[in-house]
Amino acid sequence: MPDQHHGSHPQTENELQRGLSNRHIQLIAIGGAIGTGLFMGSGKTISLTGPSILFVYMIIGTAIFFVLRAMGELLLSNLKYKSFSDFASDILGPGAGFFVGWSYWFTWVVTAVADVIAITGYSQYWWPHLQQWIPAIIVIGLLLALNLPSVKNFGEIEFWFALIKIVAIFALIVVGIFMIAISFQLPNGGTASVTNLWSDGGFFPHGIVGFLGAFQIALFAFLGAELVGTAAAETRDPHKTLPKAINAVPVRIILFYVLTLAVILMVTPWQDINPAKSPFVTMFSLAGFGFAASLVNFVVLTSATSSANSGIFSTSRMIYGLAEEGSAPRIFRILSPGGVPRNALFLTSVLLLSSLVLLYSGESVISAFTLVTTVAAVLAIFNWTMILVSYLVYRKKYPERHEASTYKMPGGILACWIVLAFFVAMVIILAFYDDTRQALFAMPLWFVLLGIGWMFVRKNPTHLELQKKAQQARTKDTSYEDSL
Repeated sequence: MPDQHHGSHPQTENELQRGLSNRHIQLIAIGGAIGTGLFMGSGKTISLTGPSILFVYMIIGTAIFFVLRAMGELLLSNLKYKSFSDFASDILGPGAGFFVGWSYWFTWVVTAVADVIAITGYSQYWWPHLQQWIPAIIVIGLLLALNLPSVKNFGEIEFWFALIKIVAIFALIVVGIFMIAISFQLPNGGTASVTNLWSDGGFFPHGIVGFLGAFQIALFAFLGAELVGTAAAETRDPHKTLPKAINAVPVRIILFYVLTLAVILMVTPWQDINPAKSPFVTMFSLAGFGFAASLVNFVVLTSATSSANSGIFSTSRMIYGLAEEGSAPRIFRILSPGGVPRNALFLTSVLLLSSLVLLYSGESVISAFTLVTTVAAVLAIFNWTMILVSYLVYRKKYPERHEASTYKMPGGILACWIVLAFFVAMVIILAFYDDTRQALFAMPLWFVLLGIGWMFVRKNPTHLELQKKAQQARTKDTSYEDSL
């Protein structure tokens, strides 16, 4: 869809480009589904729960799939919705849109900060004497420069980053299956075999406590799965590309998480996996690939850069949407001639520099990373919950839209309540573990700050005027069928 100009303010009123093709959206969805958590965090998760890690990823993956299906139906019910803060505003009210928009923005800011911290750590592997601020500045500057010209650039960057991750995973699966097929002898005397899945204490060696403990870490791996919805506003053909990307999520979870970790656990008994190391490195090393550590370091580096790139993209689009409704300063409504919210991009890039403060604050890279990702996970649960709440209200408020939809959420209202109960259980689990409890208990402060912000914003005449305009714009295109 080309940029359109309305009224006398073309710079602020033209629309986001629909410059993302099906190829871009499919790979953005895959990239969002394969987080740094899979490459680095899976070692710790396996040590906590053993082979039942496979069930952990299947359960979380199923819940996220239902969230994405609810989001998909909502976004396609009205193509004026640019993101889920838009439909939260329309369906639940402007206050909900304000909370969701700013929370999602904050989720990705802290995630991108964590990724920049991780990138500096991975860079030290090759350049141990390099000052920590140098790789941080380089990656922030590079991603800003690549995102400024057009949204198509973001799509291209994500396409190649995701491709690197996919190739690494397929290589691991192929090598692993070959090792199992030939009953490869491990250096410690063990053998690569399917029986390794259950022969060392069964599927639940640490019982229910270990099983539940793994959820807190595994949740981090799914951050970004909803990014396909944020990108929907800039897709050329949303009613085809969005369902295609969402419907492929279960296959991707089985392939990239369940099958990959199953192969690792068959080759290496779970007790032999070092929680401090990437099981990817361990397995490639066992196979006799001496360059495995360097190779996986490169893959993890691109994975973290990809996540930071997603953070820059989503935060800039979210704050643009907030500014359009008067919930953020007007300056963030300005788009470049290429249809990119450049001021919003500059803001995110400046905020990413806070990673330098964390790097030099005396905290270890890992402890800073854990704190930041826990905050992001709690915010993600809030955002996923608000998508489901929006869906429940939409079913009551717009039954005609639901009837007209050709992309209905499977399970409907009942599935929504089951997934909401699952998220409540996740928050309770986070409160039981030391390394996540502090971040969880600090989160109410964020919502208090948002509440204070909303008290000021809602009385602003500009905000009220822009809210009215945004509402009118949405009601001009209310149905999925009309948009075809």
